[in-house]
Amino acid sequence: MNTLTRPADLIYTDWTLIEPEFDPTKLRARETIFTIGNGYLGTRGSFEEGYPKALPITLINGLYDDVPVAYTELANCPDWLFLVVIINGEQFRLDAGEILAYERRLDLRHGVLSRSIRWRSPRGNTVDLKFDRFASLVDEQVLALRCEITPIDFDGTIEVQSSINGYPENQGFDHWEHLNRGKTEQGVWLHVRTRSTQIELGMAAKMTAIGTDAKSQVINTPDCPTLTTTFIATAGQNISVEKLVTVFTSRETKSPVQAAQAKLAELPAYAILLATHQQAWNAMWEHSDIEIEGDIDAQLAVRYNLFQLFIGGCTDRGSLDPNPDSVPAKTLSGFGYRGHIFWDTEIFILPFFTFTQPAIARSLLNYRYDTLPGARRKAAHSGYKGAMFAWESAATGDEMTPKWSMSSDPYVEPVRIWNGEREIHISADIAYAVWQYWQATGDDVWMRDCGAEIILDTALFWLSRVEWHEKEQRYELCGVIGTDEYHEDVRNNAYTNRLVQWHLAKAIAVHDWLQQTVPARSIELAQKLQLTPVHLLSFHKTIARMYIPYNPQTLLIEQFEGFFALQDLNLSNYEPRTKSIQTVLGMALTNQSQVIKQPDVLMLIYLLFNTPEFANRQDILHENWNYYTPRTDSDYGSSLGSSIQAILAATLDKSVDAYQHFMQAAFIDLKNTFGNTEDGIHAASAGGIWQALVFGFGGVQLTENGPIAIPHLPPHWTRLKFKLKWRGTWHNFDLSPSVAPASNIQGYIFDVDGVLTDTAEYHYKAWQRLADEEGLPFDRQANEALRGVSRRESLMHIVGAKQYSEEALQAMMERKNHYYVESIATITPHDLFPGAVDLLTELRQAGIKIAIGSASKNARTVIEKLGIGNLVDAIADGDSVAPPKPAPDLFLFAAKQIGIDPSHCVVVEDATVGVQAAIAAGMRSIGIGPITRVGAADIVLPNLVGVHLVDLQAQLVTNP
Repeated sequence: MNTLTRPADLIYTDWTLIEPEFDPTKLRARETIFTIGNGYLGTRGSFEEGYPKALPITLINGLYDDVPVAYTELANCPDWLFLVVIINGEQFRLDAGEILAYERRLDLRHGVLSRSIRWRSPRGNTVDLKFDRFASLVDEQVLALRCEITPIDFDGTIEVQSSINGYPENQGFDHWEHLNRGKTEQGVWLHVRTRSTQIELGMAAKMTAIGTDAKSQVINTPDCPTLTTTFIATAGQNISVEKLVTVFTSRETKSPVQAAQAKLAELPAYAILLATHQQAWNAMWEHSDIEIEGDIDAQLAVRYNLFQLFIGGCTDRGSLDPNPDSVPAKTLSGFGYRGHIFWDTEIFILPFFTFTQPAIARSLLNYRYDTLPGARRKAAHSGYKGAMFAWESAATGDEMTPKWSMSSDPYVEPVRIWNGEREIHISADIAYAVWQYWQATGDDVWMRDCGAEIILDTALFWLSRVEWHEKEQRYELCGVIGTDEYHEDVRNNAYTNRLVQWHLAKAIAVHDWLQQTVPARSIELAQKLQLTPVHLLSFHKTIARMYIPYNPQTLLIEQFEGFFALQDLNLSNYEPRTKSIQTVLGMALTNQSQVIKQPDVLMLIYLLFNTPEFANRQDILHENWNYYTPRTDSDYGSSLGSSIQAILAATLDKSVDAYQHFMQAAFIDLKNTFGNTEDGIHAASAGGIWQALVFGFGGVQLTENGPIAIPHLPPHWTRLKFKLKWRGTWHNFDLSPSVAPASNIQGYIFDVDGVLTDTAEYHYKAWQRLADEEGLPFDRQANEALRGVSRRESLMHIVGAKQYSEEALQAMMERKNHYYVESIATITPHDLFPGAVDLLTELRQAGIKIAIGSASKNARTVIEKLGIGNLVDAIADGDSVAPPKPAPDLFLFAAKQIGIDPSHCVVVEDATVGVQAAIAAGMRSIGIGPITRVGAADIVLPNLVGVHLVDLQAQLVTNP
């Protein structure tokens, strides 16, 4: 196991985060860092025994309550952790006695938090304590805690008290009414209810001592039911105390107390729960892990951030869940943003789940479908049509963004917060996520039932929100805030305008799809949304006339109309600093300056990089990168920006910049670089890190034929390995640093027969059958002359001097083809030659175009039956051109189909005429077979077994 140690700081291994000593000054930030959870709930890393100024929090996803008049927030649930160890009358506490040894470990692979302490009491009794806890990934309502106690230098009485603390607070406000408490044969229970939303919660707990005879009892502390167990221990004796807890709310069941009691009664021992929990985590990581070799820091940080995404939103309660939840901006790890949902989920977090855990992605999108009524209420309240999603939302989807930022200083004027009214791009962001999920999964059922309604109703909102500028004859959006929140009232923000244009185009596509595939649903939605042909026509008009501030001469996209006229500041003049540039300059000056909080134009380019205006336009990306990056407050502006900048820097092969931005994002919480980790995990950054690895360093591009990778790895990384699920198929990527292509080779053209599979045998048998029927001499030796030759020329070889009419020759060719088609019906992927798929996949991942160049008119059928259609960009077959090999036409046609100059192509052939055709086309060639047949090729190989791109490149360089 690789390990990197930092004295008095965190220690990183491949899978474990270690805190080697206790630092009270980092108490609350470390509570966030050591959060555990399972998507249903999250529990901060507070100590079981408590500590002064600690902030114990357990949050259940979607369990919101109101602070009267003020706001809605996730309600802090009763503290299930509380466990006190009393040694000969002295209570174990880290702020008393002496800490002789301390270590806290978060096992990311298995979702277990452990803490080991050797503690000497004020009276001199030394004890070893080890705490372990987890929130079950198998059964989300189950929590488990174990404390191992070993006296070192004393014999005596040890008492353990375990409580359900019914008095949690949300920074001074208690959301819970206490309904009842009690005990059962298994342990104790608590019944509470939120004050405003009237959500009931039932929690039950039991405690068992193992390795000793213990006396247990229940203490009826008001609203804090407590279990105690007391035993006599001797020096060196190891005793374990296990605490199991169950929790249900009325969102899941009508009787949460009874459900918690019943679940508790049926629970097995801690060890069994732990084993199944670990198995579930292993299964989760099986598809979602990312392996990095050559960088311990990056490896741990990546897994840590993915772990935080899992525990913040990994619950999949099925498509019929009546209460779908999303991922709060601070996950379930703190009070930051009061547990509200932002665009962070759809744009930053959701792609991770969409491409690795699509069932969870669907569950998260169900939250947006479920809250469409709230979005409609917001639109109507604001004077618009359709659905206008809230900038901050909670359980109902209604707008939760506060209108004022209040200070505790009575002499500081409150600041108006405009995001709820003006940061409207979120509706297009959600549509983007819906479309991406559909494209990645092919989940037509969900799109029919939910996704289409989201896209169409939010599109109707845009029709009522855009403004027609008569003089300029264009549609505009005024009074908005873009993704750069330093400018609070702008006109024609490029990101918003272009995403609206994109959104409307997808609404048209979705409507057309519904009409063609499920017309009844199309009619139903048209009636429900009052969607008319006039609206559809308006979609088209708005797309055509939407204003995008772009200069084709400079290639610069203006962030918003008038941005280039603002004061241009040099941010380096304000270094060093530890605050955002907005804090340094003040809001007024920031609004009048070309400084931005986070990427805006660059974010637009990233999201639409596969659209026609940006595809293969490195020049546009380059110019806008150079302009906007120096003006971006990357260090202190927003946690969302660094991952996006890492992606684009990698795409531009700016490896130093890419790695710097990536590591900044990866360690935002582990190093508390923004100074606010105590408020909760930066979930958007965690999701952006995954995207930076896959789409940035991995260079993954999503094509109709499946994902391909063009890696841009940091120089010291030796490997990047991950999986993606695309339309039901898993794609494994195992990437190494790129090797410069030999002679600028950009395309490979493969023959089929004798190269990828042995269809030559099927051809031989078909010709043999025809020859026998016609009484013509033909054998395997004669068949060798037919390699790579067209059907007609092959027939002419066989008939020799015998005369046939043209009509007879055509009939014979048809008959032979019929025999051949009959025989290839049984072809499967198992008929591929060894090494073929491996090489095709390697070429695909390297971003090299792949074409088929076969004289067979059935090449397309063979490719489909071999199951390699997703690895091929184009097919040139016997119907593509007239002149057969050795004429170069077939290969030239293939090169044109993949858009590669012939001089940058390599042909892989097994026939003499094929190699001759490649040479005639001005292409390099690789011959498969004996040198007597393919010796004219640049490289001659017996087969494709063990053949790798790097080896071919090396040989092509040495054989120019």
